[in-house]
Amino acid sequence: MTTAYSGKHYFFQEEKVLINVVGVFILTTLFYFFGAMLRLVDELSLFWPLNGVMAGIFARYAFLNKPLYYFVCYLAMIVYDSVTTTWGLASLAVNFSNMIFIVLVARLLIRDQVRSKGTPRAINALNLFNYCLIGALFSALFGAVASIDIDDRNFLPLFADWFSEQFATGVLILPCMLTMKKPVFRERISADKIYPLIGVAVSLGASVMVGGAGSLAFPLPALIWCAVRFTLPASCLVTFLTGVIEIVLVANSIIEINSHATLITSQMFSARLGIATIAICPLIVSISVAAINKLMAQVSRRADYDYLTGVHSRSGLHEALKIMDENGNVPRQMSMMLLDIDYFKGINDNYGHECGDLVLAAFAAKVGQVVGDRGLVARMGGEEFAVFCPGADAEEGYIIAEQIRNAVAQHAFEWKKNRLWLTVSIGLGSKTRSWDSFTEAFGELMPHADRYLYISKNQGRNRTSAENVPPESLTQRAV
Repeated sequence: MTTAYSGKHYFFQEEKVLINVVGVFILTTLFYFFGAMLRLVDELSLFWPLNGVMAGIFARYAFLNKPLYYFVCYLAMIVYDSVTTTWGLASLAVNFSNMIFIVLVARLLIRDQVRSKGTPRAINALNLFNYCLIGALFSALFGAVASIDIDDRNFLPLFADWFSEQFATGVLILPCMLTMKKPVFRERISADKIYPLIGVAVSLGASVMVGGAGSLAFPLPALIWCAVRFTLPASCLVTFLTGVIEIVLVANSIIEINSHATLITSQMFSARLGIATIAICPLIVSISVAAINKLMAQVSRRADYDYLTGVHSRSGLHEALKIMDENGNVPRQMSMMLLDIDYFKGINDNYGHECGDLVLAAFAAKVGQVVGDRGLVARMGGEEFAVFCPGADAEEGYIIAEQIRNAVAQHAFEWKKNRLWLTVSIGLGSKTRSWDSFTEAFGELMPHADRYLYISKNQGRNRTSAENVPPESLTQRAV
């Protein structure tokens, strides 16, 4: 079973049980060690990454959600405690509460992805918040009871610590775990990427200087700024690091909340819940921005590419030429050809428009295959296509045109056990001069290609017409 979180399996693989067992055991031990090193507040950890990390791993790799791997995870916790603590049987109950959070949240996340495919990811972000709340509640109920034997506090303070810690770390870590992927550095670091990070650092400094419970919210505008500028995984990582830093600052009284403790509340309880609540805001913004960008890309693609054939649309070809203009390096030689499928109306009349659509798509694919990276292919309308070849002089343009014509004539298009043979008429416009832009070259060559296409049709079709018809030897090279 796979989920939307699943990507390339760089470490765990469904068929390699032994490797999975070893991997789960090592990761559990490693992050248990990290949490144990942060036992700065009473007997419980200041920050407990294990549960969030393992819940994220079980959610990403759905095939790990089996009793065997759950048991291995639990066993690793018991083994670590037996070596490093004197908790005895209490360790069984304490670590079982960790497993409650891990299993419950992982199963809820997998169920959410299976049942809500296609729904906006921002909705899933809110579900993640709720799932961490549910997991923390049940884990804290069991963990608080189990911790009474190893802690000198009563049930309510223990419950507050368990609940706030599990909830806060879950909300901070899980988005990172679910969106994490191999980094790809394609762009230079620009100022618009640095300024949001500076904003986060400055707001954290202001939190230290001002203090009070409200200061925990100071980084929120900067985090939302990061959510708008960064990718979803990067935004989740920045939010996670900011939340961890705030928890550490509060724990060490560097940020003073100055709240009067009641029966179950404390600075850490309030800080953890506040930070977790704040952390979900940039996550939702980042997911919403990603969804909007994806939608805009889809809309742009529908406008720039012909829905039937997959090649550029007329407007899409112009947009592609504008992008080429921005990159510069305009060559002196240019060739432009217009293609028209001969007697295409007869195909629609004899076989129906469904067959006609299939032929258009297959024809475009064949032309694209022949042209390759030598030019741009676009559907100008109906059965008329354009091929623009920057850098191709008249000789090379004629060779490409003839290669297209011969490839189409020799290819049988299949339709319901019928074999359809097509021919194509081509008009070629070529010129060598100093162009200011690709769009200028296209605009000037288009009338020439249109005129010679008209000549090809009037002279019997299934031919390429150009200003200067090359010698026979050149025609043979195009076959």
